[in-house]
Amino acid sequence: MNTNPSMTPVPHVTPPDARRAASLLLLRDGEQGLEVLMLRRAERDGDLRSGAAVFPGGVLDARDRAAHAHVLGSDDATLSAQLGLPEGGLDYAIAALRETYEEVGLLLVHALGGWPTAATLLPWRQRLQSGDAGIAQFCDALGLQLDLRGWVYCSHWLTPPGLPKRFDTRFFAVRAPAGQEAEADRGEAQELMWLTPQQALQPERELKLMPVTRRTLQDLARHADVDGALRAMAAQPQVPLMMPRRAIGPKGSRPVLPDEYAYAEIARLDPDGLLGTVSCQLLPGVPVRLSPRLLRVTAPNPGVMTGPGTNSYIVTEPDGSGATVVDPGPDSEVHVQALLQALAGLPAPLQRILVTHTHKDHSPAALALSRATGAPVLGRVAAHSTWQDETFAPAREPQHGERIVVGPTTTLRVIHTPGHASNHLCYLLEEEQTLLTGDHVMQGSTVVINPPDGDMAAYLRALAALQHEDLQWLAPGHGFLVARPQAVLAGLIAHRLRREAKVVAALQSHAGPVPLDTLLPQVYDDVPAGLHPPARRSLLAHLLKLQHDGRAVGQGDLWGWVD
Repeated sequence: MNTNPSMTPVPHVTPPDARRAASLLLLRDGEQGLEVLMLRRAERDGDLRSGAAVFPGGVLDARDRAAHAHVLGSDDATLSAQLGLPEGGLDYAIAALRETYEEVGLLLVHALGGWPTAATLLPWRQRLQSGDAGIAQFCDALGLQLDLRGWVYCSHWLTPPGLPKRFDTRFFAVRAPAGQEAEADRGEAQELMWLTPQQALQPERELKLMPVTRRTLQDLARHADVDGALRAMAAQPQVPLMMPRRAIGPKGSRPVLPDEYAYAEIARLDPDGLLGTVSCQLLPGVPVRLSPRLLRVTAPNPGVMTGPGTNSYIVTEPDGSGATVVDPGPDSEVHVQALLQALAGLPAPLQRILVTHTHKDHSPAALALSRATGAPVLGRVAAHSTWQDETFAPAREPQHGERIVVGPTTTLRVIHTPGHASNHLCYLLEEEQTLLTGDHVMQGSTVVINPPDGDMAAYLRALAALQHEDLQWLAPGHGFLVARPQAVLAGLIAHRLRREAKVVAALQSHAGPVPLDTLLPQVYDDVPAGLHPPARRSLLAHLLKLQHDGRAVGQGDLWGWVD
């Protein structure tokens, strides 16, 4: 068993409603590259995995533990530590090996007294399949050692909560044994297929793929051969738990994976998977109750710069009183009507309208909403008028650190966060440690810093200052609720500093000053050309910061490095 000593897995306890299981990726180098063995499961009524193409594997048998003494290449203490378990980690690998032999006939063993004949093996395979014998008996009778040499622990998947059948499954990978032919048992495995990951993922092949299988194939497709795949798996600093969650999409219920934008919000709104009705889409005009104090309504203005649309938030007391709108959104009558309809369901009229900044997708609706409700508008006026909402006329400008009392148990604290815009404010819902970020932090992308109103140095300072706040959630102006705020903030700072390093390297690669447009494709070579116009504005912001730091010099459109 190939183990990575740097792995520090989080201790894991299998939920009481889940069965422990294990699966094995059998890999070989074929004419078209890396291939993996897949089997088509038998058709069974009421089984979500009926007819699915999967990898060999199944549930653990209590008798698997009796085979510890027959294992070659690993031990329970080492593997348990790698799997984040106090004990019993070896049971998973033994189960994967046993299930592989039962389903596809490949036997990963070291035979002490010579390889058993087919006539000897067949009845044992049948006894293992029927449960008439355990794997330890098999080894004792035929003088076999279960060979885990070369195995790599590669992934950990847990079936979503709320489903009638759940499995807590560990996945291993190994090069397929030479000199053996896979043979389906015609019970669990109806058909066997050696496929490249790309072939298995082809829509025209019409394989029924579970989320774990599809994601595993996508990961395997990055590798040209078996050695490369196994090295990459073994090099993982740790194997994270992947637990999809049920949500509603355009075509009905579907599993949402942990790296999808909606995941954290789904986990917050339906932690036990009992509802299965949380949307994994941001639907315009549909109010979403995020917490007792927070409601979100998304505007119908999706686009390259706005993502799924601009979010307006309604902050109230838990009983619905004290309503405050944060970011009324673009000049859209449809969106204003959606906000008014959401507000109509509350017990008291709108108290105030707050604006994070005055870009045209965030503040223009303030005018119509204020006229319809009589609520005053609060926000700051930008230092420069370019790209700003010309209709914005606040009743007053909130100050940094000011606390806006929504109600007896609900307070919004004003935090000045210049950078994306000089007048940018975030609002911290203190009782829920949720920061309404406007465009200071967006989900899944970085914001454009557009001089002269945008300032890269100010943006980095504002991000750093937020790291001192006690935050649990981010409620961005575009996207779903975001968990782990401090990690997100640190990632944004690191990203900007990496980009700055690329700017420095690009400047240093030229003997003298060069046009900004010469630097652009060097610095943003990882960004599609269609996004280079907004990237050009952020590049200028980086250059201006370097000039302020005394590291670059600009004259007109020409920029050079200061030695």
